[in-house]
This record gives sequence, C-alpha cells and structure tokens, in this order.
Amino acid sequence: MSDIKKIPDELAGQNSFQRAVVEFCVVFFDRYMPDPFAIALLLTFVTAALAMGFAPHGTPADILGAWYGGAFKIVAFAFQMMLILVTGHAVAGAPPMKRLLSRMVAWVRTPAQAVLMIYVLVGSSTWLNWGLGLVVGAFVAREIARHVRVDYGWLVACGYSAWWICNSGLSSSIALSQASHGNPMNIVEQMTGQMVPLRDTLFSPFTIIPTAITVIVSALVFPRFCPAPEQSIYLDSHESEQPAQVERPTKWSPRLAAEYSPTLSILIALFALAALVLHWHDKGFGFDIDSLILTFLIAGLFLQKRPIAYVNAVREAISQTGPILLQFPFYGGIMGIMTATGLAGVISLFFVHVASAHTLPFWSFVSSLLITFLVPSAGGHWAVQGPFVVPAALSLHASIPHVIMAVAIAENVANMLQPFWAVPIVAIAGIGIQRVMAFTSVTFVISLVACSICVFLLG
Repeated sequence: MSDIKKIPDELAGQNSFQRAVVEFCVVFFDRYMPDPFAIALLLTFVTAALAMGFAPHGTPADILGAWYGGAFKIVAFAFQMMLILVTGHAVAGAPPMKRLLSRMVAWVRTPAQAVLMIYVLVGSSTWLNWGLGLVVGAFVAREIARHVRVDYGWLVACGYSAWWICNSGLSSSIALSQASHGNPMNIVEQMTGQMVPLRDTLFSPFTIIPTAITVIVSALVFPRFCPAPEQSIYLDSHESEQPAQVERPTKWSPRLAAEYSPTLSILIALFALAALVLHWHDKGFGFDIDSLILTFLIAGLFLQKRPIAYVNAVREAISQTGPILLQFPFYGGIMGIMTATGLAGVISLFFVHVASAHTLPFWSFVSSLLITFLVPSAGGHWAVQGPFVVPAALSLHASIPHVIMAVAIAENVANMLQPFWAVPIVAIAGIGIQRVMAFTSVTFVISLVACSICVFLLG
C-alpha cells in the first residue's frame, strides 16, 4: 500500500485530555467488554433474576417456559435479518460498487473529511434502509482505510455512529408498523382504530430536531477523538486492493456453463423483478422486510453477473455475519421472559406512574433505554413496550406520536453501547468489536444528552 495518504499533523494538536479519553476508552472496553455472544448469555441470567425478583409471574417454571417459547419464536425474524445482511453484503461487495466507493472516497485526506464522507454515505443509506446502512458503513470504512492511514477501529466506529439514525429513517419498524393498516404490531390501531401517519412520527419536529442535533454534533466532535499515530491500528497492508475476479473456465462443461452464465443470473433477476413489480401493483409501492430482501437479491444478481460469483459473495457474507445468528435465540428468549412474566410491564409502568401528559414521552424514552439493552431489536422492543406506553398516552392524553418516537429514538441512543447490531459491521470490516465500541461510546454520550434534552422539552 505504497500509495496510502498520510494524515497531516493536525492530530499533533490533539490535547492531552482528548488523548487520555481515547486511551481510557480503548483500554476499558478491551479489558472489560466480553464478546457480544457472552453478553447475550449474561443478559439472559440478569433478565431471569429480575423477573424472579420483580415480575408478577416470575416463578422458575414461568421463566423457563417463557425463555423456551421466545427463543424459537424469533427464528423467522432472525432468518429475515440474516438475509438482509448477506444480500446487502453481496450488493455492496460487488466489483462495480467497490469501484464506485473507491472513486467517491479518493478525495479524503483528513479525519474530518473521513467523517464527512462516512456520515453522508452511511447516513443517507441508513435513512433509506437500516440494513443497507450497516453494510455500506463497513465497506466505506474499509475503502477509506485502504487509502488513508488513520485508525481503522475509529473509522468503523464512525460508520456505526452514522448508522445511529436507523430508527428515525424510512425503515423504522416502530414507525412503519403504526402507519400500516392491519399490521400485528400496530398497537395504536388495535386500541383506537386509527393509524399514525409517518408525517406525525418520522417527519415531525419531535423526531427531526434531536436527530439533526445528534448527527451534527457527533460529526463535529468525532474527529477530535481520532487516535494519534502511536495509539492507532491500521488495516493490514497485505490486503488486496482489487476484488477477486471470477474468470470463465477455458474448458466447457454443463455444470460450469450454468455456474458462469451471466444469462442465467439476468433471467432469474428479471423473473424476481417481475414478481416484485406485480406485488407492488397489487399491494401498493413500499418496502417491507420481504420486498427489501428481494430488491437486494435482484441488485446483487445484476451486479455480480455470474451465479457462482453471487454464491461466493454470499458465502463470504455468511462467514462474516454468522456470529450474530447465535445471539438471536438468546435475545428472543430474553424478550419472551420480559413479555410473559410481566417484567416489561413492571419497568414501563414504574415510569408511567410518575409521568404527566407532558413528561410521558421523556419517561418512555428513559424506560426504552433500559429495555433496549435487553431487547435490542426495535420490532421486538415495541412488542414489549408498546402495549404499556400507548394506553398510558391515552389515559394521560399525551401525544401518541411523541411517545412512539421517544421509544424509537432511545433505541438509536442505546445501540451505541448495546453491541448486538454492531456485530455485522465489525464482522464485515474484520476488526474486534471492543475497539469499535470504545469510540461509539462517545456517540452514546452525545446522543444521550442531546436526545434527553430534546425529548423533555418537545414532549
């Protein structure tokens, strides 16, 4: 990597306080943060203990039965999430996409420019769809690291920090479910017969203001915590600059003709595209989880060109994102314990009892922070917390859209410390999660302060 651009000595001006904070965070998370799978196991026992101590149905038999039921109820959702990740990986990792990313980041020279590029690309991708944002975050960080000598863990953390807006964007499962007629997660419709349109949730000042403040402030602050050269780690210099090419074999055979045939990929992609267009014609245009997966599949087939190239891309993605699959049953079990034993209700009702019409969004935000660490999936989280905060909003005459988005915004904040969704991005990037979370803790503090104040004042 002889063409790697050197970062100017702007980091030499980094004061001793900033260097000390960087060193403390890196050492602290490296020493004390276990692997995310181990965290899921520990949280299982923590949740069981809390249920035994505080839940109305917290007997050992109740807890074990709830854990068993929840662990396998999440299987379909887990498979959908894995398909989003691997099909998104195949799109972002296709040679045309890599060449495009390489050209887009060619002008980056400094940490501030790296942050700007990452926040623009990852933020816009995440606003469109959270799965795409995760994959783009990893690939943009890798591409910048190939050209600029800056701490790799910091770059990946920047990508994950830009993903912060996942529950404030168009693929927010909480907001979308409350705007979808007949959705089993639409708790507001079940209780009031009405839906909450996106203009009252995603496009309201209550959501836009804290999101904009958090993104702007974190983008301005993040470059100040880029490690100095003596504190940095870098992308391996032996990594290939060019993606491996799939060459057509010289000797023909029926098997190889099928595997290396661009025509076969194009035909099946067109077949799937026709099915998708028909679905949109019948149901109306819009992205749900299934249509998103199919869109990624179609795009990946076109971009990878040959069936064997697509298979190889998915095989690589599975090897990199596989560790997250292990966590789903355990978080499903945790969700089962919280729901079936009544523990989630105890947590939510504690805050509801001290709330007023004005402060209910704030206390919903606080309780959501706590619940997110135990149930990091937004859809599962809403299934746990929604049945308690929506009736509270109705009884207190509080703003239902504000309560909904307070729960969603708290998910954004807690994700910066809860490593569940960081696993795919660090797996794709190929770096230890501890170093990445050391830097996202800065984003956690910024977003916690900004969002707490905004939610309280705007509630």
